[in-house]
This record gives sequence, structure tokens and C-alpha cells, in this order.
Amino acid sequence: MTGSARIDFGRVNAAALRNADAVVRGLLPDGRRDGAEWVARNPRRPDRRLGSFKVNLVTGKWGDFARDDRGGDLVSLAAFVANLGQREAAIRLAESLGVNPYT
Repeated sequence: MTGSARIDFGRVNAAALRNADAVVRGLLPDGRRDGAEWVARNPRRPDRRLGSFKVNLVTGKWGDFARDDRGGDLVSLAAFVANLGQREAAIRLAESLGVNPYT
């Protein structure tokens, strides 16, 4: 597909949520599951301990409660972790999940 094709963020996020455990383990491998959340270190700051950075495995919402880093879905988490734009993160995440990211 070309760089101007539209991304179906809903499809990519739905696929990511169906595979949330694998997605967050891949993005934040030093974390651990705690109920319906993945608790990890913020990969963009020098965290020493797990705790303030959490991802809800049901909704995909995530945040670092020690800072103002947060997002509403797993595409935004992938973008944050890899320091990418939303579009590129969605394409990479879709490819890793075997999903067509385009509308």
C-alpha cells in the first residue's frame, strides 16, 4: 500500500486488544501482569521499579502516574514506546498481528 492509504485504527486496536497480553509483553518485556493490568517501567524515563506505569489489558488505556504520559489504546502505547507517529505504529503493530491496517 502507499503512504497515503487510510489506516483503520479501530481494526488494528481491536486486534491488539484480542492479543493484549502478547502485545504488552512485546512492548514492555520487563513488566508483569497484575489482575487486568500490565505493570511495567516507563521505557522513556529511568524507572528503577515497576509500579507507576500501567496498561489496562481490557481497554488498552495506559498511563504513567508519576508523569503525564498516557494514552487510550494499544496503538498509542506502541507509538509511545517506539517513539513513532500513530500511523507508523499502527502499521507496525498490524503487521506483527497479521492484520491488514488499511481501510
